[in-house]
Amino acid sequence: MLAVCPGSFDPITNGHLDVITRAASIFDEVLVAVGQNSTKQYLFSQSERVELVRATTAHLPNVRVEELHGLLVDYVKAVGGRVLIKGVRFAADFEFELQMANLNAVVGGVETLILPAASQWSTLSSSMVREIAVHGGDVSAFVPDVVTAKIRLRAGEERADG
Repeated sequence: MLAVCPGSFDPITNGHLDVITRAASIFDEVLVAVGQNSTKQYLFSQSERVELVRATTAHLPNVRVEELHGLLVDYVKAVGGRVLIKGVRFAADFEFELQMANLNAVVGGVETLILPAASQWSTLSSSMVREIAVHGGDVSAFVPDVVTAKIRLRAGEERADG
């Protein structure tokens, strides 16, 4: 069975990677769908985020990564999926994801499996990582090595441009 794990992954964190890895141990195939939200300001472009997710999941043979465009339930149906995988850290995440799960079930007939974050990643968020990174902080404890390297490279490019 194919499961879709959607998100913006800006950047992909160790918490995201944990959820994807756990999903890959449950499902035959996991499609990580990297989305773009027009209201968000991103550290990395959508294609860069896809590249980083591919690099960090390359060791998982049943995981593939694609760009997500359009309505999520339409995308899931188009790729032949029936299940969404969503990671949650705390009660507010759960309440939001429960609302979305109910909407996705009604609008698109798509089920949602909610995986709780592993305890060591339960307070980690991409927005916190971005904030630390933008101010030159060390994020290596929170993201895979390839992401740390890309963030350092981006910071160096911005200093050179500024």
